[in-house]
Amino acid sequence: MPETSGVRIPDYTGGSLPNLVAELEWRLTGSAPFARLHPHLSDRIPAAASYVLLMIDGLGAHQLDHRNVTSLAAARQGTLDAPFPTTTTVSLATVASGLPPSRHGVIGHFMLLDGHPHPVNMLRWVDSTGRPVRDRPDIIPSPNLWERLGAAGIEPITVQPRGYSDSPLTRMLYRGCRFEGVDSMYDFVQAVVDLARIPERLLFAYFPDVDITGHMEGLGGKSYAEALSQAADAWERISLLLPPHVQLVGTADHGLVSVRQAGKHRIRRRHHPDLVLYGDPRSLYVRGPAERIAALGSEIPATWYPARQIESWWGPPGDPAKELSLRVRPDGAFLADAGRVLLPGHMDRRMVGYHGGLDAREVMIPLLVSGA
Repeated sequence: MPETSGVRIPDYTGGSLPNLVAELEWRLTGSAPFARLHPHLSDRIPAAASYVLLMIDGLGAHQLDHRNVTSLAAARQGTLDAPFPTTTTVSLATVASGLPPSRHGVIGHFMLLDGHPHPVNMLRWVDSTGRPVRDRPDIIPSPNLWERLGAAGIEPITVQPRGYSDSPLTRMLYRGCRFEGVDSMYDFVQAVVDLARIPERLLFAYFPDVDITGHMEGLGGKSYAEALSQAADAWERISLLLPPHVQLVGTADHGLVSVRQAGKHRIRRRHHPDLVLYGDPRSLYVRGPAERIAALGSEIPATWYPARQIESWWGPPGDPAKELSLRVRPDGAFLADAGRVLLPGHMDRRMVGYHGGLDAREVMIPLLVSGA
């Protein structure tokens, strides 16, 4: 978790999201393909026959200062680092694989995939021109976390909004995992509690509303505050209702930072036709001629990092024949300055809350443990 010049590099040796997933997998099966948590974090999680991992999308550690999340703040037992880039697709792929981005291959919100000429939105599976893209459920290496758990006799189940049940993203992430769709917060809590009653299960419960409202309002809006209240209420109710053999653990996929309208720097394609721009608004990947990348860098509020440097931000390397076969590496990335985002035409300019970079507020996520 070193920090240099405002950049916080994820600690993949034991202090990050993939380490938490590895910790739970090791406890349930006796093995895991990645390093477990540092002892001072692992010791905060009681042993159990089953675990519920609640992911509150968009809840950075700094956001626990809000008055509506006192129960979550009280449950905080430490801080983890989100993987780079600090964006939902990357962290969800990290959970689904139990591996860092360097090994599962999902390295951004927009990615370049072999065989497709335009950057692909990995959440919606449309490209930067708006055209649908055939989804690739094989991007996550096999066996993924769910398949490894199943082979060890542990049943994996995810509880999420029903509308996500048959999306390309779900098909990519949850191969081998039972999907339980819910329609309301009451159903969400009840499904988690009911499904956890049977021992030897891992439940992954995903709560998206904090991120959704944070994007639209930033961190000061009424809907954002209500979403925080709902997340805290879900945590409290699940904690109270779970049977004794189940341990509830919580975290997030990234934090959020608010960006004012003046901080949004648009990049017009006609000015840079020979560059491919993808990734995220806070960490923009670029491919193209070095002199054209340098010219872009002279115009934008950002710092350039070449590929050889950002590779370590994705985590320790794996087998490139497996993990890198479907993604196309950038030549490097521009990390946007504090309070700024970089917006090519295919990236959303309407938002207030953003993430994807290496600001500590984006990287640091809470480790929540019930009853600890």
